[in-house]
Amino acid sequence: MDRAAVFDVDGTLVDTNHLHVTTWWEAFRQAGHRVPMHAIHRSVGLGSTDLIAHLLGDDRDEEQDAALSDAHSTLYAQYFDRLPALEDAGRLLRHLHKAGWTVVLATSASGAELGALRRAIDADEAITATASADDVEAGKPAPEPVQHALELAGVPAERAVFVGDTVWDMRAGSRAGVRCVGVLCGGIPRADLEQAGAQAVYDDPAHLLASLADSPLA
Repeated sequence: MDRAAVFDVDGTLVDTNHLHVTTWWEAFRQAGHRVPMHAIHRSVGLGSTDLIAHLLGDDRDEEQDAALSDAHSTLYAQYFDRLPALEDAGRLLRHLHKAGWTVVLATSASGAELGALRRAIDADEAITATASADDVEAGKPAPEPVQHALELAGVPAERAVFVGDTVWDMRAGSRAGVRCVGVLCGGIPRADLEQAGAQAVYDDPAHLLASLADSPLA
């Protein structure tokens, strides 16, 4: 029977979390909001609207949301031609593909941003499908992104593993009923990932690749 390896992208396969922190911080600053970088970091992985709501609260002027999101996208786009893949990210996906796993990306990125991330990973031949922000109504930590990835793979939850770097990833995967693997390269502590549902935690894609034989992806 087929099995699916579902991967978050930002902070999991590509070293972009701190770029998002900086560009969100600047977008908020330009709009007159003082938001600490550490708070933004803990919110990376949420979709734009959810991230803004999480940081500014429900009593904010929601009419500013689109402008804030657009400002972040414009600032972040300046890095598209040099987004750095994490060590062995592409090799990990290619190895799993050759081992018979259906590899699917589940990310809040879409459009040109998703294209830039895929170019950074440089393993398109190993990626069967991508569940992007445009495909679901609710983003992580809701289970819909992972569930959609499973639909694209044609694999039930019990035959899937989800790899991510944030508590939002672990909660989404857990709610979708899949085994969750955390990576520390996004900057979130091991204890937080485990508390949110990670069954195993590795340093980064290179560490996971080196440890596959003893991992949930064995």
